[in-house]
Amino acid sequence: MPHSPPKEGAKALKESAPLAKALTAVCDSDRACGRGFSCDRHFGLCVPLRGEGQYCRRDAQCVRGLTCMFGKCHRSIPNGQEGSRCKADRDCGASMCCARHHGEMVCKKQLVRDESCYVPDGGLAFSINQICPCEEGLLCRENSRQPSRERDFIYQPEWTSWTCQVRIL
Repeated sequence: MPHSPPKEGAKALKESAPLAKALTAVCDSDRACGRGFSCDRHFGLCVPLRGEGQYCRRDAQCVRGLTCMFGKCHRSIPNGQEGSRCKADRDCGASMCCARHHGEMVCKKQLVRDESCYVPDGGLAFSINQICPCEEGLLCRENSRQPSRERDFIYQPEWTSWTCQVRIL
């Protein structure tokens, strides 16, 4: 979200009286702005609702049918489908879990066979993005691989990879 006042400032105010009245309205809630506007709480001014792809901070800043995800207005995804917002695994469809994606809790698919399931501890990626567990019947296991002498110049902090594998009883 840009950190500057709305572009519909003083110049636009002179051109359109009804729009000017809404844009100059000081607000602390969306109700103070009227239809087609929301309150930009950072600046305390009423601003027009935003369309698809425009920057936003919350759902109420987007036109009807759009939600604010990852800082932009996007088409709403039906509940339970991949990419829809969630609070818990039960909010998602079959073979999915509720996990963080760029800081937003969304439904994601569970990991399939041979898919990487290793998540390094700590760091920004660990706290902002999460992965689902392996699908039913699969376990996240280590595949040991010995380094080849020809590849010693490639940085690999660990010589193991963790993937979803069939559970052996």
